[in-house]
Amino acid sequence: MMRVMAQGKQGRHRRRRGVILTSQGLKKLQKAKTEAEYKENFGHRYTLEALSERTGLAVDTLMKVFASEAGVDKQTLKTCFSAFDLILEANDYYRPEPQNELVETEREREPELPEGQVPLDSAFYIERSPIEFNCYKAILQPGALIRIKAPRQMGKTSLMSRILDYAGKERCQTVPINFQLADKGLFQDLDRFLQWFCANVSLGAQLPNCLSRFWDELFGSKISCKIYFEQYLLAKLDRPLVLGLDNIDWLFQYPELADDFFGLLRAWHEEAKNREIWKKLRLVVVHSTEVYIPLNVNQSPFNVGLPIDLPEFTPEEVLDLAKRYGLNWSTQEVEQLMALVGGQPYLVRLALYYLGRKEVTLEQILSSPTSIYSNRLQRQLWNLQSKQSGLAEAFARVVMAGEPVELDLIDAFKLQSLGLVRLQGGRATPSCKLYAQYFRAYFNNSYH
Repeated sequence: MMRVMAQGKQGRHRRRRGVILTSQGLKKLQKAKTEAEYKENFGHRYTLEALSERTGLAVDTLMKVFASEAGVDKQTLKTCFSAFDLILEANDYYRPEPQNELVETEREREPELPEGQVPLDSAFYIERSPIEFNCYKAILQPGALIRIKAPRQMGKTSLMSRILDYAGKERCQTVPINFQLADKGLFQDLDRFLQWFCANVSLGAQLPNCLSRFWDELFGSKISCKIYFEQYLLAKLDRPLVLGLDNIDWLFQYPELADDFFGLLRAWHEEAKNREIWKKLRLVVVHSTEVYIPLNVNQSPFNVGLPIDLPEFTPEEVLDLAKRYGLNWSTQEVEQLMALVGGQPYLVRLALYYLGRKEVTLEQILSSPTSIYSNRLQRQLWNLQSKQSGLAEAFARVVMAGEPVELDLIDAFKLQSLGLVRLQGGRATPSCKLYAQYFRAYFNNSYH
């Protein structure tokens, strides 16, 4: 075993990090791109999507090429040059110094513990094509609204951060806001909540807080908030403003405030159809569950814009991720892991993390899942017990039944948001074998 591991490390030491454009090569490519934009695109700058279609290269790869900071393979540069009728020559690129390559290789390939958002520069982020491409394209549209929905720890925040990062590279001002960070007291008062919201956007946009100038008691909270955006934030910025609204379903616990705030977002989205100033505002709305509070269909932001339901990983994506963790897997190992945890990103990544570090074998995980999943299972148990009365009982019905179970709609949505159940035709089944086995044993011991 030690000999094999030593050979693996030597292999990583020899691994080439690809090539990077020299300043001369980048200048040549940029010049050809600009000439093509002038001749073929009426002088308008190509978007990354347009470049992707022209070159056949992924958006992320193109960003690496033009940033000239991270290495790509030589064929990628040849393809990019060829798309603009250029020939890649020896002085157009260089290879990073070997010692730098080694440090970067070891850093990138060190197994990454899955916790929270996947870093933007992570080698372990899996794109679920064509979702990223569609989001990148949509966010550049005037008045855009993207709705990302999926259970917890499915990659919503990681996707949102990449949309904001892409928008920032396309000259947008981006501001992420996480509603879980707001003090609970703010949700009891619409006026205070909207002022907190406006102040956060000001802070994120690096603009002074000018609430006192634009907040008018006579107009009320919602109109004052609209005035603040229209006459100050959007007017002051010389570029589009992209807001990433994370964990927006946190507001579902406060139906009256949610009704007012969601109506405001919908109104702003509609304003973009008629007024130039509001075309500068783009929204990315992220939530874990279906909307289970009553909202006027004409005042809801959840039935407009681009809907994104993040799916679980496919077997092909799990195999790709396993390779990134240094595992030489076949489809058989992928099927065995997915038989236990499905394609749930967090559960898959946690297993691959420990496997990549050689702290456990796949056989050990399959025979004793609690060896690595104990904290996650305890967390899910706490989630069930800390939620409203009856949620644990509802899930007990699901795991004890041998067939899909019909649940109260709100209970079903909450269990789905936790990643514990799948819903089909209004009926619930356990989302994976791991949860079914653990909670079946738990409920058997608790109720008997």
